Amino acid sequence: MRVLAPILLWLPAALSITIRSPSFVSYDSYQVVRVKTGQHLRTVQEKLSTLSYEQWNHDIHHHIDILLAPGQLSAFQDLAIDYHVMHENLGDSITAESELKARWKRDFGDLSWYDSYHPYEEHKQYFDDLHAAFPNNSEIVSSGSSYEGRDIYGLHLWGDSGPGKPAVLFHGTVHAREWIAAPVNEYIALQLVTGYNAGNNITQLYLNKYDFYIFPFVNPDGFVYTQTNERLWRKNRQPGPGNSTAIGRDINRNWEFGWDANPLGASTNPASQVYKGEAPSDAPENKGLDKFVRKLRDGAGIKLFIDWHSYGQYILTPFGYKETLYAPELGKWTKAASIVSETIRDSSDAKTTFTFGPSGATLYTTTGAAPDHVYSVGRAEWSFTIELPDTGDFGFVLPPDRIRGTVEEQWAGQQALWELLDEEFFDGEGPAIYLGM
Repeated sequence: MRVLAPILLWLPAALSITIRSPSFVSYDSYQVVRVKTGQHLRTVQEKLSTLSYEQWNHDIHHHIDILLAPGQLSAFQDLAIDYHVMHENLGDSITAESELKARWKRDFGDLSWYDSYHPYEEHKQYFDDLHAAFPNNSEIVSSGSSYEGRDIYGLHLWGDSGPGKPAVLFHGTVHAREWIAAPVNEYIALQLVTGYNAGNNITQLYLNKYDFYIFPFVNPDGFVYTQTNERLWRKNRQPGPGNSTAIGRDINRNWEFGWDANPLGASTNPASQVYKGEAPSDAPENKGLDKFVRKLRDGAGIKLFIDWHSYGQYILTPFGYKETLYAPELGKWTKAASIVSETIRDSSDAKTTFTFGPSGATLYTTTGAAPDHVYSVGRAEWSFTIELPDTGDFGFVLPPDRIRGTVEEQWAGQQALWELLDEEFFDGEGPAIYLGM
């Protein structure tokens, strides 16, 4: 498969979510399609090998989502394979996604914030405003700096007896192009702050029991780059090793635990979307995040960790690096995930459903991934990846009118999960289980 090179085109700043570079990558007339595979996977892959395209998904046993340049569309249609269109014109979708909405009043309590996407600096101000509304029970925290020197900021929230309880830790925007992750984290923080201030007994219960650490952007450089240069950028912005001209490490392949455990779980090629780096935590973002995880571990401990991603609608648990290795907590994790999925479905007009299970067995192999590391090294009692909507109508470029429904249903799902954190669903603990070799 040859990776296509998108056209470079300047777009007016008036249409942009932030000031775009003159070399902003345009996807005008590019098309995203979902190709059905199933029993015909090998045949489909052979046909697609004659084209240049970018593949969006890794779970290819049912379908392959691909991005096609205008010059490839005719040849693709001649392949006579089963597909449907996700984005008729990806350039139009990106422009619509990036248009600023005037309705937001620059007030954290104005829910029209969740009707559009926003520049990075406005996201930072949003968290500052949340902290200002909850000054005695919150603080802005940092896990260090990104490669380009941006603060990896988060909000620490606690209840009436002060900080020091077991941690609930959230990481968002791990992969830069997954824009929906930050609003989800922001909405959860908003509901905790406003609910506590309003005397909501359930919200007060959560904050009195746990300390919440919410990091909406753990890859800030990559996110800013998606707004200024390349909407579909995934990695951080760190230069490759030696004389390599490639940029970026996948910071969800750069954690220490399982980093080199499986050659299928990441890439050693600096140009790859899943490049794991030259050594564990050699990305500055990971180095700081890992230090923060160990600090929480050595304090009151980590009760729950969630790594928020998109897309696909999955709730995934360790382990990712070996598809036949299951953690001893899998029983309670799976039952909890089923309850969360059911809660989300019942709370959603769209009846959103999530697939759940161990990461490697359910989706695909990943090494050096955060949930495995925070569970195994950080000793988190509960550890999840949540892949947010959708399942393939829009993929990474989720329209702004889907933001509010997504954040609301995730808030419903989180409340169901938090109620289960101290429940026991099975008897006994034991060593990790291998199924097969």
